[in-house]
Amino acid sequence: MSSEFVRLEVADGVGTIRLDRPKMNAISFQVQDELLAAAAEATERADVRAVVVWGGERVFAAGNDVKEMAEKSYVDMVDRGDRVQGAVTAIARIPKPVVAAVNGYALGGGCELAMAADVRFAAEDAVFGQPEVLLGIIPGAGGTQRLTRLVGPAKAKELMFTGRFVKADEALSIGLVDRVFPAEEVYGAAVAWASKFSNAAPYALRAIKECVDRGIETDLETGLGIERQQFASVFATDDRSTGMQSFIENGPGKARFEGR
Repeated sequence: MSSEFVRLEVADGVGTIRLDRPKMNAISFQVQDELLAAAAEATERADVRAVVVWGGERVFAAGNDVKEMAEKSYVDMVDRGDRVQGAVTAIARIPKPVVAAVNGYALGGGCELAMAADVRFAAEDAVFGQPEVLLGIIPGAGGTQRLTRLVGPAKAKELMFTGRFVKADEALSIGLVDRVFPAEEVYGAAVAWASKFSNAAPYALRAIKECVDRGIETDLETGLGIERQQFASVFATDDRSTGMQSFIENGPGKARFEGR
């Protein structure tokens, strides 16, 4: 993929969606469009089994591009709204395991992007927040919804009402991040986690992600229906036959899946 600020780098089954817009990875409209393209490519490529989203050693993303938005009207943002949310939603909908590796600031749109991942690894000096209220606006790329689902409504409201920043230790304690590492180890730890899925059964992983992501949005009975459908569907894959036969002959965890 060729783009100016976002690129997909692939090695050993892991695709890294790398933000690189100096100085603070501000998420402009162009970056949003490039995130959409990177997510589509990561979804389509069979050699990408899992994805790391990373902003580099200094900063994950310090928010949406305020200067770009400052002169926009209501009509402008109505027209643009689907793509503002769509870029983050596209990351969330990659049908493969996705981990955000967060160094430095993940604020506003950057926090929303991190929350779109399945799990979040943070540096000890990482800082999170949804400070949009301080600009007289609200999160618009999924923050009000994903933050609430991760930390609960009371804590989400408190963070968004005040716009205060959250350091890595607090983010871990409230469930906003999953693991904390020294800054120099975050990306490597995320790649190591993603690498676990390089030889996994991709359609089973995809089914798990769909069951959880769709099921959490609905009632238990509907969620169980989604699970039943996905459970039956993986019996149509070669990997299911491979995995079960390998278990019978060699015990658990030794199957060599081909992704079919």
